[in-house]
Amino acid sequence: MKNIMIDLETMGIGSNAAICSIGAVEFDLESGTLGREFYETVDLQSSVNAGGVMDASTVLWWLKQSEAASKELLDPSTDIYVALTLLTDWMHDSETPLKEICIWGNGADFDNVILINIYERLGMVAPWGRWSNRCYRTIKSMNGDLVIERTGIHQNALDDAKSQAQHLIKLTQRTVILQECLGCGDTFGRTITDDKSACRACTNNPHL
Repeated sequence: MKNIMIDLETMGIGSNAAICSIGAVEFDLESGTLGREFYETVDLQSSVNAGGVMDASTVLWWLKQSEAASKELLDPSTDIYVALTLLTDWMHDSETPLKEICIWGNGADFDNVILINIYERLGMVAPWGRWSNRCYRTIKSMNGDLVIERTGIHQNALDDAKSQAQHLIKLTQRTVILQECLGCGDTFGRTITDDKSACRACTNNPHL
């Protein structure tokens, strides 16, 4: 599968926020299916020791969330270095070469950036290149009327990653972008998952 959705639960909102849990799921935009899953709760103290930043407003926000969501953060958890190592191994186990996979996060300045920063602070190399970063929130904002249908526990990193991946699949099936036809030069519309390079008239013309 050529796409991975990542979701983090954190105790901050900045680019160096302390990570509480990491969720990820593979998905295919064309078939609309989800694949392998990854989930680790992270020892908060280890995240802070690695330079993760907590802020009071986020901590207070967590105190208002559901018991099911906050309970996950209190369960036995994994050192941040180990969690990142496991995430790296999971990504490398993909049947698709990592350089061909798009890594989606909910916000151009959040999930992916926070992960890349903590990899760097720990002297580790993130398993994907910055050119692979994609923003789910941008696509979502272009289709505000198509509301996400959540499954599982909201604010659970894996459940949120799966809900966002399923939502993105629906969004890309209806989002139309404009492209210049390689046959006649006119502009035509296609969906994100459609790889057409020519308009319908040129595609159906046997002489082109």
